[in-house]
Amino acid sequence: MSVFIIAEAGVNHNGSIKLAKELIDVAVEAGVDAVKFQTFKTENLVSKKAEKAEYQKKTTNNDESQFDMIKKLELDTDTHKELISYCISKKIMFLSTPFDHDSINLLSSLGLEIFKIPSGEITNLPYLRHIGTLNKKVILSTGMANIGEIEDALDILMEEGTLKENITILHANTMYPTPMEDVNLKAMKTIGNTFNCKYGYSDHTLGIEVDIAAVALGANCIEKHFTLDKNMEGPDHKASLEPKELISMVKSIRNIELALGSSRKKPSKSEKPNIIIARKSIVAKTSIKKGDILDENNLAIKRPGNGLSPMLWDRVIGTISQKDYKEDELI
Repeated sequence: MSVFIIAEAGVNHNGSIKLAKELIDVAVEAGVDAVKFQTFKTENLVSKKAEKAEYQKKTTNNDESQFDMIKKLELDTDTHKELISYCISKKIMFLSTPFDHDSINLLSSLGLEIFKIPSGEITNLPYLRHIGTLNKKVILSTGMANIGEIEDALDILMEEGTLKENITILHANTMYPTPMEDVNLKAMKTIGNTFNCKYGYSDHTLGIEVDIAAVALGANCIEKHFTLDKNMEGPDHKASLEPKELISMVKSIRNIELALGSSRKKPSKSEKPNIIIARKSIVAKTSIKKGDILDENNLAIKRPGNGLSPMLWDRVIGTISQKDYKEDELI
């Protein structure tokens, strides 16, 4: 099964439908499976007095509240419809993360097949119940969560009717950007082993190497923020990949998928011709006469490998030669 790669546009459209479409174009060019946005009603998401995260304070206007910052990034229903039809025309899946009940209903009415639960909602019981009742595919991000909290969220989703085989759990860290020492990628395997489920990684590190490592460790799904330009105004651009980096990440992931292969150890198609060239055979070290005893003095092991295998050395030593041999002739 191919790794499902989500290019997270998030709010990097800066409220502009033109920028949103340009982001979709980049995702298509990179060859990802889906492009993801965020769906929210600011009034339902943030109280007027809520502070911004530290990384948001550094990347946006300090005088503006979290409410005002987010309000500018909200996409209305018509914009959703336009972006969905644009994605259909470009043959890429449209996804969006809902942050409140109205947004869940909106995305459900628009026919989304996969619902992404962000890390911040993993302890939101009514929200999890609502998603669970949809009986859709679910991708659950687990930033800031421990194993017990993941288990509770899974139980709620399944109690409401979502099938376990339709849930993919993403290991994540919600710091933008995530310091390497905080990635804890082995925890992704712990999630997969503990819950016997599909698992993946939602990445906020600056490079692409952790995503590639996650695929090598068995991730079914990779999610990564991207932008048109890291220097644009807005909260998430700095910790996002630029177009060339996204293309590079996808190419690397697809190469790793190919390279992982099957678990069976056998000569590959491309290296089979090398067996004769690189392996060795038992050969005559000197000229040998019929009736001579074969021993270490008149036998050697040399390339090519199309004669008797050196693994038969002990069985050949001490036997009588059945014919004459010239030097270097295969025994």
